[in-house]
This record gives sequence, structure tokens and C-alpha cells, in this order.
Amino acid sequence: MIQLKDVSVYYPNTEIPALHSINLSFDEGEFICVLGKSGAGKSTLIRCMNGLQQPSTGEVYWDGQPLAQKNNEQQRLVRREIGMIFQHFNLIPRLTVLQNALTGMFGYRSSLKNLLGIFSREEIETAKRILGVVGLTELEHRRVEYLSGGQKQRVGIARALLQRPRVFLGDEPVASLDPGTSNRIISLLKELHERHNLLSVMNLHDVELAKRFASRIIALKDGVVIFDGNPQEFTTDLFEETYNK
Repeated sequence: MIQLKDVSVYYPNTEIPALHSINLSFDEGEFICVLGKSGAGKSTLIRCMNGLQQPSTGEVYWDGQPLAQKNNEQQRLVRREIGMIFQHFNLIPRLTVLQNALTGMFGYRSSLKNLLGIFSREEIETAKRILGVVGLTELEHRRVEYLSGGQKQRVGIARALLQRPRVFLGDEPVASLDPGTSNRIISLLKELHERHNLLSVMNLHDVELAKRFASRIIALKDGVVIFDGNPQEFTTDLFEETYNK
């Protein structure tokens, strides 16, 4: 589904590339957790996968086609199929839970309707159903600024689901949450992943969460893949190499 072939990313005024000669394939049905210290290249990897970061060298392929060779409209259609979940939620605080969730439909609607905030009864009912799936039915009319961190992340997940995605990408989606809430959010993501047979790739710091939920772990260090395999094979030595050396 998504392939990175010999992908490197160099940022200005840095000696070490953010990513160096990355060769990875990501397939439908996989729930992948990417581990690594801050600065290891996790966010850059996600941004390459969704087309927001162009590789300095190498190619990113979407369904066998080079992403860079697609025009702006074709790239927009690809990104429409990618549900992004962010560490800091990226919600509009003054809008309600329902209004924020509805923005996930923007990629399927006209710019004028999006600007005016006009939604059909069917669209609103669909959004309400998805809010029920993530456990927010009772809060649909509450402004997002009054929600807890875990509730905000559930709004973000609902918004991503309303894109009708083939892919879930998460850039540290639970880093700002307490351990109990983090566990519940990852459990919800795994449940939705299995229900819709998605490709899910989540950047995490919590190794135990990754080993508990992932079907595959990728570890990055200084922009290089140092592990790619079964979670149970991610040993203490590999943990030390990833985080402490």
C-alpha cells in the first residue's frame, strides 16, 4: 500500500539527516508502532508517508505509484484517505465536538459548503453515529475547549474516521495523556483498526504499549531503522540501543 524506497530527508543546517536510506513497506491490516527518541525521525517518517514532506532523495509510493509524480489534486485525494491523529489534537477550541468531527468530511465536499458550514441531515447523522462509536454521544454539543485530553483525542479520532480512511497515521497520539487514558485510546484505535481493516502506523514513546498492541514494531535512531519486526523480538538490548546509547 505505502512504500518508501531509499528515502532520505535532509533539513537545512543539520549534519545528521532526519531520515537516511529508509526502505520500508506498509500493508493493509498492519498495526505498526514506530519507536525512537525525540529527533530520531519518527515525525518526518509520518510526514513522508502522507505527502507533507518531500524526500530529499528516494521515492514514496502509494498503491505502487510514486507520490511525487501525482499532481496537487491527486495528492489531495491520497491525503483524504489518510486519517491523521495528532499529539496536540489540532481541534478548534471554540467549536463543539460535533462541529469539529464534521470537518473530517471536508475532503468530500465543495469549498463553498465547507466555508459556510452547511451540512446535510445525512452528514450530521453520520457524524453523530461516529461520535457514538468513540463514546462521545453525550458531549456532541459541548465546546472542545471544555473537554479533557482523552475526550479531545476521541474527537480527533472521530474526525479521522469521518474521512473514510484507508490509513490511520498517529504522531505521538497519546504522549500528552496519562497512562490509563493512553491505554484506552490505543485500545480504541486498535479496535477501529480491526473493524475497518486499516493500515495503522503510530509513533509512540511507550514501549510497553507498543509491545501490547502492535503487530509490528519499527525502531528509529538518528534517522536509521535499527529494528523492524515482531514486537516480542524487541529485546532489552534493542531498547537500550534505541533510547540510551
